[in-house]
Amino acid sequence: MKNLIEISKIVTKKKVRKIEIFDDHSLKHKNSKFNEFYEALLANKFKNDRDAASFLYSCSPTDDKYRQLKSRFRKRLLNTLFFLDVNLPSTSSYDRAYYSCNKDWTLVKILLSNNAKQTAAALARQILTTALKFKFADVIVNCARILRRHAAEVSDEKNYEIYDEHSKQFQNVLDAEIRSEELYQRVIMNYYKPKVKTHELRERIDTYCDALVGLSEIYDSPIVIYNMYLVWAYRYEMLQDFEAMREVCSKAETYIEENPAYYQDDKLATFQLKKMSAFLHLRDWKNGKINAEKCLQSFPEGSETWFNFMEYYILLAIHTDNYINALAIYTKATSNSKFKKLNANTKEKWRIYDVFLNYIIESKGDENPVLLTQKRKTFRLSRFINDPVLYPKDQRIFTVLMVIGQLLFILEKKGYNAATERIDRLKSYANRQLKKEEYFRTIQFIRLLQQLVKADYQVENLSNVDKYYNRLVDTPFYYRGLIPELEVIPYENLWNMVLTRLKKESTVRSS
Repeated sequence: MKNLIEISKIVTKKKVRKIEIFDDHSLKHKNSKFNEFYEALLANKFKNDRDAASFLYSCSPTDDKYRQLKSRFRKRLLNTLFFLDVNLPSTSSYDRAYYSCNKDWTLVKILLSNNAKQTAAALARQILTTALKFKFADVIVNCARILRRHAAEVSDEKNYEIYDEHSKQFQNVLDAEIRSEELYQRVIMNYYKPKVKTHELRERIDTYCDALVGLSEIYDSPIVIYNMYLVWAYRYEMLQDFEAMREVCSKAETYIEENPAYYQDDKLATFQLKKMSAFLHLRDWKNGKINAEKCLQSFPEGSETWFNFMEYYILLAIHTDNYINALAIYTKATSNSKFKKLNANTKEKWRIYDVFLNYIIESKGDENPVLLTQKRKTFRLSRFINDPVLYPKDQRIFTVLMVIGQLLFILEKKGYNAATERIDRLKSYANRQLKKEEYFRTIQFIRLLQQLVKADYQVENLSNVDKYYNRLVDTPFYYRGLIPELEVIPYENLWNMVLTRLKKESTVRSS
C-alpha cells in the first residue's frame, strides 16, 4: 500500500489530461489526419516529406500545418512504443522479458527522479529476478547498483553484499559482452566491401575468432556465445569455406535448442539464412531443401525474413537445375498477400527470377514436357523484348540482367541483329559503368557474349573465350544478398546453356 500511495502522489501532481497513442480505438476514426498519415505510411505511399505533405495537405513540406502534424504524429508513435503487445505467440520469452525489463527500468528511473525510493527499489527487485533468469547483464548491473545504494541507505548489510556481488560479477560479464559486440561490429562493418578489399580483414578476423572463443569459455553469456558463432560464420564465408560455415551454423542452432531460455527469433533466423546460403554455394539441393522446409516453419509466412529465405531457396533450386521446384517456390512467394508490400528492390529481384524461369521453360521445354505446362499467361514475351529497360544507377545490375534476359529470348528466335544490339549495349555497360571489383563476373560474361558477335553466332567459329570462361570458373559465384552479386543462373552455366542452344540450331540448319 505504501508503494501505491507513493505512486499516486506523483501521478496526481504531474499527470497529463490525455495519453495520445495509436490503439485499436483511435485507429477507428478514419477521418483523422493522424490515421491518414499512419495508413499511408503502412501502404508505402511516401518516399519523402514532399510526398507526405502533398498527400495530406497539398502543401510544401516546410508548411507549418505539415510540420506540426509530423511533430505530433512522431510523439504519438513514440508514446505507443510503451504499450506494444509483446505477448504475441511469435515473440520469444527472451525478447518479451528484455522488453519488459527495460520498460520497467524506465519506470524505476522516473520513480527515483520523483524521490519515490521505496517503490523504485521494490520494482528494481522484481526486474532483477527476471534479469538473472535470462542473464541480462546490462539490466542486472543497473538494478544491482540501485538496490545496493538503497541497501546502504537503510543499513541493510546482508543485501548490500548480495547486490554488490551481482554488480561486480555482471559488470565483468557486461564488459565481455561489449567486447564481443565490438569484434562482431568490426566484422560486419567491412563485410559488404568488395571481395578484393577483405583480404586484410580475413587476417584480423582470425584474431577476433580466437578472442571470442576465449570470452565464451570464461563467461556464460548468450550474447558472447551468439557473437562468437556469428563471427566464425562470417570468417568461413569470407574464406568461401561453405561446408565449415554450415557446420558453425548447425552448432549455433544446437546451442539455441539446448538453451531455450535464450532463444531469439532474429538470431535463429540469421543462422538459418547463413546455413541456406551455404547450401546455395555448395549447390547441395538435397540437404538445402530439407533445411528450407524445416526452417520456413520458423518464420511467419509473408514476413521479411520469410521472403529473404525464399530468395535463397529459389536460387538454390535454379542453380541445381531443379526448375519445377523453382517455379513452385516462385508461385508461393509471389502469390503471398504481402508480396505487394515488399520494397522495390526485392520485388524487382522476383521480376527478374520470373524472366529467367520463363527462359528456362522456353529453352528446356522440349527436353522436359512438364516444364511446358508451367508457362504463365501473365508473361508477355513481345512486350518484354521491346521494353527499353532502364533502372536507376544504384540498380544497374537489374538493367544488365534484364537485357541479358532479352538477349536469351532473342537468340531463341534467331534474331541475331537484335541480339547484337543487346550485346553492344552490355559491352557499353562493361566498358564504362560497371566497376571491375564489384561486377567482375558480370563483365567476364559480357566479354564472352562479345565473342558470339565476332563469330557471327557460329559456335564452331568461336575464339578467345577460354580466358573469360576460366576467369568465371576461378572466381566462383559469391552472393551475400547484394544486388551487384545477383546471378539467377551462374554465368558459366548460362554460357553453356547459350552454346547448347546455338549448337542445336546449327545442327538443325545443317540437316
